Amino acid sequence: MSGKREYSYALLIGAVGALVVLFAVREQWAQAVFTPQKPLTTEVVNVSGTDLVPLAGGLGLAALAALVGVIATRGWVRRAVGVLLALFGAGAGAAVLTSVTAKTVLSVAAGKVASPESAALSGTAGSTTGGSSGGSAVVVTGSAGHAIMTGTPWQAAVLIGALLVFAAGMATALRGQDWPVMSARYDAPGGQRAGTGRPARAADAATMWESLNGGEDPTDDAVPTDQDDPVTEDTADVTEDTADVTEDTADAATRR
Repeated sequence: MSGKREYSYALLIGAVGALVVLFAVREQWAQAVFTPQKPLTTEVVNVSGTDLVPLAGGLGLAALAALVGVIATRGWVRRAVGVLLALFGAGAGAAVLTSVTAKTVLSVAAGKVASPESAALSGTAGSTTGGSSGGSAVVVTGSAGHAIMTGTPWQAAVLIGALLVFAAGMATALRGQDWPVMSARYDAPGGQRAGTGRPARAADAATMWESLNGGEDPTDDAVPTDQDDPVTEDTADVTEDTADVTEDTADAATRR
């Protein structure tokens, strides 16, 4: 596979993975159901992925920024950006695997409701058991409140997106130095192309136009060193003519 194709695939995979992460964390991942003593009514709180794992969304945004960095850099800097990209993907996946629990759902929901009863119930949740509550939802019950985990597909989507970001980062770290780079027009004047040792173009189009307007040829790099002096040439011609007149005068005197 050519370097240009690898470059395109890595950018595409990384962008898709980051967008999947950002989209999935916005969806509802769980419901917290609090059942207080009568006469209080049962309270249901929806919890999104952003509520449970805000770090995953932040790392998704960071991954998009890192992809821009991959485009704008080259050489060892690009490889370093690839390492960061891989770390962003690994961090997003690890956050989902370690942070999404029934206890976390109840705690986050209690904070959203901001009621003393909910906070007390979330703190008294005891041992949990798994079950189902309509469709594919998994119910985790506690002594006074329970969490309904409805976001399993979205958690899987975040893991897949994080894996894609990680793969794009590793590909950049390992192969990024062989991929295409931005045009040399973005380099500093008089600089050198990274990794090639060749000097950058000394003059751009604007400089050439300025030279043309000034009556100079921008393509003519040679500077003449020897130029004829018109005054010297005229003096030599006068001297030669004087010598001819003197010679003619001498011939005429001899004939007489």
